Amino acid sequence: MRGLVGYGVYVPYFRLDRKAIAAALGAPGGAGTRSVASYDEDTTSLGVEAARAALRAAPVARPDALFFATSLPAYLDKTNATAIHAALGLDAGTLACDMLGSVRSGAGALRAALQGGGLTLVVHADIRTGLPGGGGERDGGDGAAALLCADDSRELPVLAEPVAHASATAEFLERWRVPGEPASHQWEERFGEHAYVPLGEAAVTEALKHAGVTAPAIHHWIIAGPHTRAAKRLAASVGATKGTVTDDLAAVVGNTGTAHAALLLAQALDGAAADQLIAVVSLADGCDVTIWRTTAALPGRRPKARAGAITGGGPVSYQAFLTWRGFLQREPPRRPDPEPPAAPPSRRAEDWKFAFTGSRCQACGARHLPPQRVCVKCHAMDRMAPERLADVPATIATFTVDRLAYSLSPPVVAAVIDFEGGGRFQCELTDVDPAAVRIGDRVEMTFRRLFTAHGVHNYFWKARPVRPQV
Repeated sequence: MRGLVGYGVYVPYFRLDRKAIAAALGAPGGAGTRSVASYDEDTTSLGVEAARAALRAAPVARPDALFFATSLPAYLDKTNATAIHAALGLDAGTLACDMLGSVRSGAGALRAALQGGGLTLVVHADIRTGLPGGGGERDGGDGAAALLCADDSRELPVLAEPVAHASATAEFLERWRVPGEPASHQWEERFGEHAYVPLGEAAVTEALKHAGVTAPAIHHWIIAGPHTRAAKRLAASVGATKGTVTDDLAAVVGNTGTAHAALLLAQALDGAAADQLIAVVSLADGCDVTIWRTTAALPGRRPKARAGAITGGGPVSYQAFLTWRGFLQREPPRRPDPEPPAAPPSRRAEDWKFAFTGSRCQACGARHLPPQRVCVKCHAMDRMAPERLADVPATIATFTVDRLAYSLSPPVVAAVIDFEGGGRFQCELTDVDPAAVRIGDRVEMTFRRLFTAHGVHNYFWKARPVRPQV
């Protein structure tokens, strides 16, 4: 039996109140909030955080392959999954591949993982936006989800197994974006509804037939897709009753595109009992349906904590949102622009720069960040053992608020932090209110993009406050 052996999600900390859009532009903003990736996050960093959550829930897992799906890759003509691979500290023999460019790439990556062998980590991430005042801006959301697929074993029992698949494909121009454009175009909504609903009905009917069940036997329906009207129409058409349709998170997160079906599946698994059927229907350039059956292992092996809360988070102003998205160009700090990191030293320091791996002296036990050859305490030479610190919590020893440093979101909060078990490091704080920072606050490390210069993304680790998980 092959299926899901672990999962994790990440939703960024910041939330944009849709009423702020209406207040600024006089356009319909709707109710509720949408999740917003911070100025230092992109789909790669979102994917890292979701993958870390999945691997924390299955600590014995060592993936044989990593597939990364997104409609908004940080790089073209370069594999983005390799940065996720490096940040997770995976083995060099682990395959890392991208499946990019469309919402449907998420369904394709998961299907490939389920049909393959070994332990495969499937990472879905997206940042959804649109032109100011448009439906994409209002209804979109940013987030990521990661799914671990493997054969059943004692160490990694299957939590949910796929019992049926079905797909329906057609070529039609409903939503599109050419490379370099900041936002997608969308055809008139009635056309999308007309195109999607018959495809969804056909795929759902075929999946139910393969599973040998009828619609009333499904305990949880997940109907995801960027076309909201089509999703709601299909839910009614296939016989999904109101009590069985999983909340689409439109009121608190928005539609996370490539990540949304996996994000909703994780939410359903959080509340599902053993031996229940979950139908995941993804409407994107066609329709892909998977019917899952939960196992007896699920209740005892759910993730105990989330890498990012589905609900909650801190508010972000509409002006800051537009700045982070590049729609509002503001006066930068009067400092030289940052220089891009050079490729050779980044390659030599991969374990430190991406995996946040320090060193511990085998003679005296002192921990060093960054890693050193000579111990600063006992001066022993070349007696270091590598030690990954990305998941080790820390405490703020001191901090400063810099209002002149280069940043898309000034001021910059720099802190000196002490790690549990030893080791002191100076880094930037993120997802934080500068007025609320205190010495003694607990922090955890998070993978972020420091800046982008001349088309090169400089990834490294920052610290963020430890907050209660939901």
